[in-house]
Amino acid sequence: MNNEMLQQMRTGKGFIAALDQSGGSTPKALLQYGLDESSYSNESEMFDRIHEMRSRLIKSPAFNGNRVIGAILFEMTMERTIDGIGTAEYLWSKKRVVPFLKVDNGLAAESDGVQLMKPIPELGSRIAAANKHGVFGTKMRSVINLANPKGVEAIVKQQFEIGREIIAGGLVPIIEPEVNIKSPEKAEAEELLKKSLIEHANNLSGDQNIMLKLSIPTKTNLYQDLVSHPRVVRVVALSGGYSRDDANKMLAQNTGIIASFSRALVEGLTAQLSETDFDKALDASIQSIYDASIK
Repeated sequence: MNNEMLQQMRTGKGFIAALDQSGGSTPKALLQYGLDESSYSNESEMFDRIHEMRSRLIKSPAFNGNRVIGAILFEMTMERTIDGIGTAEYLWSKKRVVPFLKVDNGLAAESDGVQLMKPIPELGSRIAAANKHGVFGTKMRSVINLANPKGVEAIVKQQFEIGREIIAGGLVPIIEPEVNIKSPEKAEAEELLKKSLIEHANNLSGDQNIMLKLSIPTKTNLYQDLVSHPRVVRVVALSGGYSRDDANKMLAQNTGIIASFSRALVEGLTAQLSETDFDKALDASIQSIYDASIK
């Protein structure tokens, strides 16, 4: 493990950019960027467009480790290059931004009020590829829709089981049990989640570290015991469908939690903007999320 990256994740000021939309979410991400389906004629071209968008973001002078301390990549992005350098290698060597890899295969159907992750038979090969590209950690997402104790425990159990495999592979897993912000039982689900996360984190050994990516809690500072937990490198928050302004306001009230936004980060950034206007808009977005993260 890269100790410099670990130190940056533990104590760095800033936030993590989530640049990991894949498969089904790519058309939506491109549409938000101002490119509709007429801008590509097949899946291969669609992924070319999304890589062009991500490259533009990453190469912008506004995007560097002074404010963006980490970035989560989709596997195909990691395997592509920026200016002839692998994307993950470029992030660290040129920008001092710690690279992460999304490793899940999406969500299973809902059961017991939650959506577990689909099986990940490629996990071993993804861990190997991440190590080859100098990636620091991984990210995997599951979703909690209702405050069902059985379902919440199943989510956390699955996340930690796979998380231990990732740790054994030399990487730090970002465990992301997202609580649906539209859930009628959001606050209750978060209480159950906190309890389960603490129990599982307590069972990690002294050399096993994780990160957590959580929905911004209904009850301010609910996750303080996890922020200060010795096995938790960092707690980061997803925007979960909130606008950037709303997500920033809520995040700023939660001490010690930093952002890991995707859609909220690129809100207002379009392909049609000139380089100057694009960089200016990205700089303003990054600054607002940075301010909310270091409060």
